[in-house]
Amino acid sequence: MKCPFCKGHDTQVVDTRESEEGDSIRRRRRCVSCDKRFTTYETVELRMPQVVKQNGIRCDFDAEKLRTSFKRALHKRPVSTEMVDAAIDSVTQKIYALGEREVDSQHVGALVMQELLKLDKVAYIRFASVYKSFQDVGDFADAVKAVRLTPTRSGDKSE
Repeated sequence: MKCPFCKGHDTQVVDTRESEEGDSIRRRRRCVSCDKRFTTYETVELRMPQVVKQNGIRCDFDAEKLRTSFKRALHKRPVSTEMVDAAIDSVTQKIYALGEREVDSQHVGALVMQELLKLDKVAYIRFASVYKSFQDVGDFADAVKAVRLTPTRSGDKSE
């Protein structure tokens, strides 16, 4: 660690403490050259992978796009904001857990569909119709048959 005062490269760690949340470490350092003290913080830096779209274009993962997808699918459906936030967190954590630099947009879409199926069957069908590019009524009928017996978190039986 370079000293911010004299730019010397020789510093010693005098004290180390973990934050209350446990997500960072505070280090008190002393410069051997000028004897001044300073504090550094060490935190984990996580980066979401790039999303590779069907046309090959790469873009940064955007949690707001994910939220917009959930909002559109769940428009006027009886699902709480807390449940939507939990579903978005679940998708995000699964993407982090992959540990990859890139993830296909199809994989992200499949994760969204898994969460929507748990939340609300109608929202699942809405999202699936766009995601899977339904071409006719038969595609809708097949999707409805597939989700008919799947329980949802919202507990809504009127679907």
